[in-house]
Parts: sequence; structure tokens; C-alpha cells
Amino acid sequence: MADFEYSDRVQIEWKSFLLNPDMVTDTSKSTVEYLSETKGWSMEQTQQMISQVEEMAKEEGLTYHMDKTVVANAKNAHRLLQLSKTLGKGDLMKERLLKAYFTEGANIDDTSALLKLALEVGLEKDRVLATLESNEFMDKVDRDIEESRQLGVRGVPFFVLDRKFGISGAQPKSMFDQNIQKAWEGFVMENPILQVAKNQEGTACDVDGNCD
Repeated sequence: MADFEYSDRVQIEWKSFLLNPDMVTDTSKSTVEYLSETKGWSMEQTQQMISQVEEMAKEEGLTYHMDKTVVANAKNAHRLLQLSKTLGKGDLMKERLLKAYFTEGANIDDTSALLKLALEVGLEKDRVLATLESNEFMDKVDRDIEESRQLGVRGVPFFVLDRKFGISGAQPKSMFDQNIQKAWEGFVMENPILQVAKNQEGTACDVDGNCD
């Protein structure tokens, strides 16, 4: 987005999606053990796959400690994200959750851990606890998931541009450049008061746990 001429007119909205809605949080085992057990992979194969993910993250300037990640249901984290969006903190909360999970090994299904993260991005304690100690925003999470099914989304990451263009998986930057440009030009055609932008030249995991 930093390279897009009209980025100041683009809004980014995080949507909820659960790869495994029925996952049971289990802090007694590592992600390596969980994947090995549920996917039928050997521990050696699983560790090799995780090491590859960490190396890919490193190439993008990210620090992943997959051996520290906690086997946790993400529903409460998504409800917290939905609350954050209503308070203008969606981007901050999403980034903080990602870092907490992939880098710090936080349990994103634990109320105290989620509260700590929420306070760090500027949310009020009482408001956060009111959400986490209830079922608030679960309906919004469910609506996002149903919407994703209607769009044919089966894995993450998945990007939808102006509800017209979909990008599945971790694609090259040029793929985003081209599709953002096409989405913008289509938007301008429907709203001709805007100036048309100049033409630019410009790996996913599915619900079954398969990653490319």
C-alpha cells in the first residue's frame, strides 16, 4: 500500500476466519506435537516444515518462534479484534496479536494474556473485560465466517479487493500491485468524480491444514 498512489483513500478491514473452529486449547503440548498428531506427520517432518516457515518469515524481516506457539482456539482473540475495530484500533490489535502468537508464544485464548495485549494498544480495561467475559461480538465473528464461505474462502491469507478481486495465499508483491490497481480503476469508473490512477506493472493454509 505504501507504493500505491491513492493509498490514503484505501481502507483496510480485518475479517474473522477460523481454520479450526473446534480446536481445544491445550497448553500441555507444543504446536510441533499437535501438528504431528493431527496431520500424521513425523516429528522430524513437522520440525522441518516449521523451520521452513521461520526462515520464510526471517526473509521478510519477521521473527517467528513456532516452537513456542501455543495450541489455542482463536475465537476470543477474534472477538477482541472485533471490539478493537469499533474503537479504531483494529490494525494495532491485529499486529499485536500476530506478534504475541508467532513471536512471543502467548496463549491467545487466555483472558489475562488478551487483556494485557489490549491495554498495550490503548483499550480500556473494563471494556475489554466486559467483552472477554461475555459472548459479545461472537455474532460478528460468525457473520464474517459465513461471508467468507459465500465468497469461497477456504484458507488464509486471503485478500478481497472492493469485493471484486480475490488474492489467495502469500503472493508476490507484483500480484498485489496489479490487483489493487485494477480494483481502483474499477472503483473510479463507478465514481467518475475521482481521477483514474496511472497503470502500474506490477502460500496459503487451507481449512484442512494443508499449506503451500
